[in-house]
Amino acid sequence: MSAMTKRIGLLVGWEESFPVAFLERANALPGVEAGLVRIGGIGERHVEGFDVLVDRVSHKVKHYRSYLKAAAIAGAYIINDPFWSSADDKFVGYTLAARLGVAVPRTVMLPQKTYPPAVVPERSLRNLEYPLDWRGIVETVGFPAVLKPADGSGAEVSIVTSAEGLLAAYDASGTSVMVLQELIAFDRFVRCLCLGQDQILPLEYDPHRRCYLPHDDERWLPQDLHDRIVGDARTLNRALGYDLNLVELAVRDGVPYALDFTNPAPALHREQLPPHAFDRVVDGLVTLAVERAGRARTRDAYRFGKLLG
Repeated sequence: MSAMTKRIGLLVGWEESFPVAFLERANALPGVEAGLVRIGGIGERHVEGFDVLVDRVSHKVKHYRSYLKAAAIAGAYIINDPFWSSADDKFVGYTLAARLGVAVPRTVMLPQKTYPPAVVPERSLRNLEYPLDWRGIVETVGFPAVLKPADGSGAEVSIVTSAEGLLAAYDASGTSVMVLQELIAFDRFVRCLCLGQDQILPLEYDPHRRCYLPHDDERWLPQDLHDRIVGDARTLNRALGYDLNLVELAVRDGVPYALDFTNPAPALHREQLPPHAFDRVVDGLVTLAVERAGRARTRDAYRFGKLLG
């Protein structure tokens, strides 16, 4: 192997079509060697053999996430940054988006309904407002609304249309931190695949049937709406710093509302995505990984990276 070879490692879960296509296209390039990463025990002075690591699964496997952080400290570039991926959450995203001028549904974060035994309410929750101002919360969000986990997990999502229904759903939420959010009755639903923080590919999606809607023309949106959606998705992606992300927007009365935009491991199955979208994402991610190899390090964004030289 040449000293100038760019080594790209891939971490995957149960996906089949994406890793096969990614590795084939990466290895077809001169001076590039790509393969699946093998992860065992990790020492405290970990030396990373890959220049770039493309992560598709560490949000589900904690051991992999710690490995990626060690690899970043060792000098590798990670797609996506495991430190930020570990720190972000959906509610923080809404507060950031609102201050960036991106339209979001009215949203209120709620404290946990219950706590583990180590948390004694009389001693540990002296800063917690009790009882909650439910009247003010309902006036802020309105009905219908969605009650869902603030960490973005798919469980425990409820549509509520009354104060009684809200309290029943909240009482059943257990130890999860929840957000109550205005339900957007949308005219169109758009998913934007984002690459390298600047490349934005809007795709129409039907969340009820859970499928993408095909269009012969990639510019299927009216120009002004297309420009706003792409601009909002680009703003969010630049602010979050993701190299691969999925931004979901619901369009109501011509206004795109950002619903979900912290998705650093979006599903990339050939059989689910429109063909042009699958090919563009694979090719774009290969190009991005090759560009980052040897030229960028994830640790450089952090204070410890400066100390490490």
